[in-house]
Amino acid sequence: MASASSRSTRAPRTVHRCTECGWTTAKWVGRCGECHAWGSVVESAPEPSVGSGRTAASPVTSPAVPIGRVSAEQALHHRSGVPELDRVLGGGLVPGAAVLLAGEPGVGKSTLLLEVAARTAERGQRTLYVTGEESASQVRLRADRTDAVHDELYLAAETDLGAVLTHVEQVRPTLLVLDSVQTIGASGVDGVPGGVTQVKEVAQALVRVAKTRDITVVLVGHVTKDGAIAGPRVLEHLVDVVLHFEGDRNSRFRMVRAVKNRFGPVDEVGCFDLGPGGISAVDDPTGIFVERHHGRVAGTCVAVTLEGRRPLLAEVQALATETPQDRPRRTTSGVDSSRLAMVLAVLQQYAGIALHKHDVFASTVGGARLTDPGSDLAVAVAVASAHFLTPPPLGTVALGEIGLSGELRRVRDLPQRLAEAARLGFAMAVVPAEPREARSGPRRDRVVDGMRVVEAPDVVSALRSLGLGAGAARRQAPSLELVEAGEDF
Repeated sequence: MASASSRSTRAPRTVHRCTECGWTTAKWVGRCGECHAWGSVVESAPEPSVGSGRTAASPVTSPAVPIGRVSAEQALHHRSGVPELDRVLGGGLVPGAAVLLAGEPGVGKSTLLLEVAARTAERGQRTLYVTGEESASQVRLRADRTDAVHDELYLAAETDLGAVLTHVEQVRPTLLVLDSVQTIGASGVDGVPGGVTQVKEVAQALVRVAKTRDITVVLVGHVTKDGAIAGPRVLEHLVDVVLHFEGDRNSRFRMVRAVKNRFGPVDEVGCFDLGPGGISAVDDPTGIFVERHHGRVAGTCVAVTLEGRRPLLAEVQALATETPQDRPRRTTSGVDSSRLAMVLAVLQQYAGIALHKHDVFASTVGGARLTDPGSDLAVAVAVASAHFLTPPPLGTVALGEIGLSGELRRVRDLPQRLAEAARLGFAMAVVPAEPREARSGPRRDRVVDGMRVVEAPDVVSALRSLGLGAGAARRQAPSLELVEAGEDF
């Protein structure tokens, strides 16, 4: 029998750790039990155990004081030079804050942060841009193309954490941009750069630098094939702000969305245009998602959605064609397929629009993605218009969530949505009716900023107000029918 001393000196057993989320298990498995990723569990050394004794008291960094005596001037926002990014951050960059910007490859993360670094340097604040994915000459070429060359903008190409900290000591910047956190490795720490242990150590070291030196640290993060931030989940807890950079490869439109923000709101988005000359802010992105027709077009309707707290108008286009197949197709682009199926079921059950023998295609203009339930009514109007081949009135927007019993539910921030549609020159809006107890007398149409607002309690009433009710006859005309703007039905 082995003695107690031999058992205590026995080498610790190895563990198997998930490279995506950090989940550990005693034996190897093909699928992670936490994030359910396949092939991400690898063998690694166990973390050092912590003794069971009590932790001794140690000297404090600074004495505790009443919260009213703590100065808040050091946590004030400073403009980054990119207004749309300041909008998302809640006013700008905060000294001592750690910001994580994640996005898919090629979406424009490096271009955006190089623009932020250049605009910060223009105000006389020293900036350090550390790249671990490209050489310094490659970054210089991008800076020449986007006019981001400045004497106060310092550039370094490093992949070692110690070297990055040395650059911070020498340059003493007010803004540090690290592109990216998955390419930096820490010596003396197990694992390869980008692994769970390495990413955690690099992030912790840079957050400490940000807090002790009152500099803003911006980290670029990779994403997995599912769109989640790569690396351990603790990375998002360590930083103060988490931003997602989104965009379609087939479009120049980009959006920055705040997922976590300790210094501002988390329901704001910033809009950008990524072009050959760099990235620029888009103050009014509605024109990207709305097609300007010369007349009325069947199968189209404009929805007013909310991206954060910003109302955006997006056009929905639909096409319904008869098919001999037993299982008709339901194809979507930018529209949630499950919500389209629900809208089609409601139209057939309550509006008498039978589409069980029709292929239905629904799409948005400009690559917009409609995730807001308030766009249900616009989808229903577009589908009904495509079925009857009857265009809705020119300059009409529709907004409202459709319930399974055909009722229209109220959407949040309705006044802001109506004000945005009226500002852009729309003449008519169909919205859900107010609750009965909130109304006095019969329902009446009203006018908001020169725009006629029609209230409808259900989807059938909404379609009838647009001339698309169950009594409308389906025309025997081409599915795409242009009608002059001044012509009636």
